[in-house]
Order: sequence, then C-alpha cells, then structure tokens
Amino acid sequence: MIAFDLQCENGHTFEGWFESSKTFDEQKNKGLVSCPVCNNMSVSKSLSSFGIMKSSPSSEKVQIDQQAVLKKIGKKLVAFVEKNFDDVGADFTKEALKIHYGVTEPRNIKGVSTREDEKLLKEEGVDYIKIPMPVEKNDTDA
Repeated sequence: MIAFDLQCENGHTFEGWFESSKTFDEQKNKGLVSCPVCNNMSVSKSLSSFGIMKSSPSSEKVQIDQQAVLKKIGKKLVAFVEKNFDDVGADFTKEALKIHYGVTEPRNIKGVSTREDEKLLKEEGVDYIKIPMPVEKNDTDA
C-alpha cells in the first residue's frame, strides 16, 4: 500500500491509499477517485514532503522503512474495520439513513455506495468516510 497526497481542481487536499501508482492511475481513469469534500472527479497527485527524500546512501533504507510502516498502518486499519464494523454491503446507504434518523440503534457499518448514494447521504447530513479497502486476491487472480 502507498499513500498519495491528492488534490481536486477546487483545491481540496486529501490522502488516498493505493496498492501502487499504477493502481491510482487505473482507478482515476475508471472514475473511482473523487474528492471526499466536493466529490469532484478531477483529482491529481500533489507534492508531499513525506514522499520527498534526499539522496544519500541510506535513502533506500529510509524509503523501505517508510513503506513498511505504511503497510503496517494499512493492515491495522483494515483489521480494525473488519473487527469493529458490520458489513452491510450494498445496503450501506439504507442502513446509514436508518441510523441517522433513529430507526435503528447507532453502530459502525461498512459497505459500498454509488455516487448518487453518497450525494443523498451528504444532502441528508449523514457523516461518513471512504476508506479504500484492499481487494483480497485468491489463487485464480494470479
């Protein structure tokens, strides 16, 4: 996993986690990357002081250490979400609205939503955060 600093054309900056730079490009080209503030689809990588390294004999080790730390953080985040959130799948918007309006008890949920769903949630004042979750590869994906 690698974290990129991203910026939409409206100037909002945010962080995105991707398997690689190529994965970011593929997801962007498919329209899967949008600004979490304004949902703008015109997103680009911005300069990050975290990713800029001075050239030195130990710079490769520092880069490897940073990648290892990011990978470890990503794994912990995924484990936390898996352990503490109910997976409601495609019913995410419906369940989030039920919780928001007090129809069901509040709880942590995870799932998937469309851009239209996200627009509705925003209009209704439902707070949510999009966290990219890694896709598990099985033996047939190789």
